[in-house]
Formats: sequence, structure tokens, C-alpha cells
Amino acid sequence: MAKLKLDLHDIYNRGDQIETELNRIVQEAMARRIELVEIIPGKGSGQLKKRVLRFLNQPEIRALYHRVEKDDKNFGRIFVHFRH
Repeated sequence: MAKLKLDLHDIYNRGDQIETELNRIVQEAMARRIELVEIIPGKGSGQLKKRVLRFLNQPEIRALYHRVEKDDKNFGRIFVHFRH
């Protein structure tokens, strides 16, 4: 199974760039018909993870993927499953 990975550690404090990267990875997954995207907001205070989840919960983004899975073994990881 093909998978894309987005690590947000380097841009955690650049809000506009976070949205841009999240949009880019979702669009790339759609264009390349990738089934799984791994997003790594990191553990930290949890604010970046909440921001990622809010982004994914927007109606226009929500319509593009099948489900979101929060990794129960690693708090700082989110999986987005696509069904093409």
C-alpha cells in the first residue's frame, strides 16, 4: 500500500505554511490515488494536533477522505485513510 508522510515538526510555528502543507498533502494523495497519509504533528502540548484535526474536519476536506485514525500507540501521529 502506498503511503505519504507529512512531518510538521519543522513548521509548527508557521500557521500559514501548516495550512498550505496540509492542503498540498491531501491534494497529492488524491492526484496519486494514495490510500494512506501519515501526518506527524508531534506530541508537544497537543495544539498542533488539534489544529490538524480541525483542518481535516472542514466539510470540503472531509468529503475527500474516508476516515481519520489517531494512533493509539503514538499520540503525535494521525493517519488519514482515502478510498478512491
